[in-house]
Amino acid sequence: MTPPPGWYRDPSAPHQERWWDGTTWTEYRRTPGTTGYGAAQPPLDQRPPRQPTSRQPRPDGGTGRGKAVALGTAAAVLVTAVVTGFLVLGEDDDGAFGAQAPPATGTATGPAPASTEPAPSPTPSEPSADDPAVVEDPLNGITFPLPEGWVRPEHVAQNDVMMTTDGTYDCPADGSVCRHGLVISRTVTANAESDPKALAQQDIEDAADDAYDRDLIGNKPFGGIESHEEVASGPVAVAGRAGYYVRRRVTTAKGPGGYVQSLVFPSTVGTESPIVVRYVFDAGADGPPLDVMDRITEGIRPVGDADTGGGVGSGIGPSS
Repeated sequence: MTPPPGWYRDPSAPHQERWWDGTTWTEYRRTPGTTGYGAAQPPLDQRPPRQPTSRQPRPDGGTGRGKAVALGTAAAVLVTAVVTGFLVLGEDDDGAFGAQAPPATGTATGPAPASTEPAPSPTPSEPSADDPAVVEDPLNGITFPLPEGWVRPEHVAQNDVMMTTDGTYDCPADGSVCRHGLVISRTVTANAESDPKALAQQDIEDAADDAYDRDLIGNKPFGGIESHEEVASGPVAVAGRAGYYVRRRVTTAKGPGGYVQSLVFPSTVGTESPIVVRYVFDAGADGPPLDVMDRITEGIRPVGDADTGGGVGSGIGPSS
């Protein structure tokens, strides 16, 4: 079945309409929306024949005009669908439209037209332990956000490392391999003290020595520590629990030195043993920005609870 004679979008010039005589395209064209046949009308023998009107009475006294209008509208929709298919399928390999006849169709039905409405944006999901941007500490029941440029630990001899900066470099002193940033999480078990402030103040000394004095095999990657001083400390809410942090600037014999921070807060699982999180950031241009420490602290969450957060300056939640 091919479309009947009439005005259709010109396949060679889509901005105008062209007369289809029922078999082939003619040379008659017009501007879309023109009423009647306009100046460039087709010959009389190519105009669509006028259909006689028939108004037979209906049982309800009507003339059947509404039904005729409905059928005419359906036919117009069908013709439009067929011609549209012709315009799409009739495109030549070089991108130009050919002037072949509209393809025959054996059915008046087809797939519903695609919606022009934009697809709704997916609803962002809450972070979870399976999120590639989240690192889980299952022993202590918490998760950490993984900042850009940081990775999960690979080939790291030190225990309890949650994440490191991506890549390594030659340490300034003994030629071993160093990293510009580390985050370590462990449970406090060898200390009867439970006060976060007291534990953070006790741990910071060991944190500095472990990071910048001697490594696990006794070498001094930075030539040893010359001095360190406290640069920040105070209470902090972590995963909805009241904690405390101490940060120190470490000066080493070789290299730019760095910053260490001890953060202590009660666990939200089990016996609620204190958790200590150590941050080790190299100083200098290659070291991570210090505000990343605060962003990681703010992003610590209990496993399975994406809404319970905290951070430096946040309100302190209950400690039990």
